[in-house]
Amino acid sequence: MTDGPNQKLRYPFPDPPENGAALEVAPGVLWIRLPLPMALDHVNVYALDDGDSWTLVDTGMKTDHSVTLWEGLLDGPLKGKPVSRIILTHHHPDHVGMAGWLMDRFGAELVTTRTAWLFSRMLILDTEEKPTQQALDYWRASGMDPEIYDARKTERPFNFSDVCHPLPLGYTRVKEGDTLRAGGRCWDIHIGNGHAPEHLTLWSRDDNLVIAGDQIISSISPNIGVHPTEPEADPVAEWLEACGRFRSLAREHHFVLSGHKRPFYGLPMRMRQLIENHHGALDRLRAHLTEPRTAADCFPPLFKRTIDKGIYGLALVEAVAHLNHLHHAGEITRWRRDDGAWLWQSREWADDG
Repeated sequence: MTDGPNQKLRYPFPDPPENGAALEVAPGVLWIRLPLPMALDHVNVYALDDGDSWTLVDTGMKTDHSVTLWEGLLDGPLKGKPVSRIILTHHHPDHVGMAGWLMDRFGAELVTTRTAWLFSRMLILDTEEKPTQQALDYWRASGMDPEIYDARKTERPFNFSDVCHPLPLGYTRVKEGDTLRAGGRCWDIHIGNGHAPEHLTLWSRDDNLVIAGDQIISSISPNIGVHPTEPEADPVAEWLEACGRFRSLAREHHFVLSGHKRPFYGLPMRMRQLIENHHGALDRLRAHLTEPRTAADCFPPLFKRTIDKGIYGLALVEAVAHLNHLHHAGEITRWRRDDGAWLWQSREWADDG
């Protein structure tokens, strides 16, 4: 089914549950919202009723407040029943942060993709007291604002271990094409990419539910970034490929439960929007690269708003991602400036120069 010009996203639940509360959005499916200490101030978690226990999809970030809220959830909306399984959509700390705490408490099974587990386990174990040389090189290559660079090079970096409970050894792997049962339903596993490698999504065979994590969100596009761990990566290509596959699966009757914002109907239109959003950004970037630019110089066409220090890092990694995509496609070239920053320019204009 395709989306028509007059279709809009529809939100059957206008108000989210309060922090520490739960709202039933489908039989045996609870929507739980947990706070985050950042600009995107919440994450959605879903509890699937398995009768004598619960399966949780994602867990929130580990903070003292989160522990208190989980204690209340377990005794309240979750009715004192144990958590037998945790399905992790992807490795980011707002999703994996409390998984280890719940696994230790209940002996719960962890179900996720291999890449999500490896990234989670590695990053929680890897505590850094100062930025690595690779991070410093990456920031310089990106043309990071000198004031921000000077501050960051002496600051303790963000560490997963600060906001994630240690993750016990062992997990159950799922991959594209697998199925699992939870909440009285059979779910097809479809794997996304771009925002996070091997991002798990769940598509119910028995009704219209899709649990999408951060791969599909109603009103924001998730960050698509390149990081010092893999500076030549092309996550935009991976994102567009995944969006194309999911668009072929999308139906108007699908009810999408996302990792942030509100559950919604209108998946065919949303997939089109998510694809067009990045094609539009790439078109604006092409027009901007008639002159040599650093990644930091590319914020205006990509984001069309002021980028403050609070989101500067996210903007920088997304700018590099879009530049890498055009570079891998052979559309732009790059060379080093004297300070180590890459300068990027359209091949057509560089050749003319």
